[in-house]
Amino acid sequence: MTRDDLFNINAGIVRTLSEAIAKCCPNAIVNVISNPVNSTVPIAAEVFKKAGTFDPKKLLGVTMLDVVRANTFVAEVLGLDPRDVNVPVVGGHAGVTILPLLSQVKPPCSFTPKEVDYLTDRIQNGGTEVVEAKAGAGSATLSMAYAAVKFADACLRGLRGDASVVECAFVASQVTELPFFASKVRLGRTGVEEIYPLGPLNEYERAGLERAKKELESSIQKGVSFVRK
Repeated sequence: MTRDDLFNINAGIVRTLSEAIAKCCPNAIVNVISNPVNSTVPIAAEVFKKAGTFDPKKLLGVTMLDVVRANTFVAEVLGLDPRDVNVPVVGGHAGVTILPLLSQVKPPCSFTPKEVDYLTDRIQNGGTEVVEAKAGAGSATLSMAYAAVKFADACLRGLRGDASVVECAFVASQVTELPFFASKVRLGRTGVEEIYPLGPLNEYERAGLERAKKELESSIQKGVSFVRK
């Protein structure tokens, strides 16, 4: 199933659910995990704007699965436990819009150009790898559930008032010229309390960022147009 197929199925569902949220619990923090997240988050935003309930701090697209995969694949290359690795993954949540910032991995490390190509490709195409492993009979399930719980837990810790709860998420942002972008955010009692800049990027990442933005722009507009049509 392609992202276009997912859009055709999920766009209407997300719109309907967002309309119900705007009516019944307009102050809720909303985490959107329905794919394609690059389009469904803008759909939810447009519905909330129409209802007069849009709060950019309380609408988050869940991109945690990209981070989980990035941490896992990088840990394999480095010979470390994935729990000890943190890879910022920015941009969006599909294909080339998924941009792992391998120059900012913690703990600090370096990769050969071949390793950078391998890791970037595998992180961007992790979902396809799962579909192929299942011979087309399904997509990521357990890993998606794990990522959803991990992100929901981070939001709950933020709501509780825990300090320094930082995760990557696809949110309304001014990090780039696009209206939505995934980057590190600090979660708190009001939802997104701080959006962090990308930090220094190397040449490889800057080129990847330009490719990601081009794809993201059309995906975001597709979601906006779905509600405004």
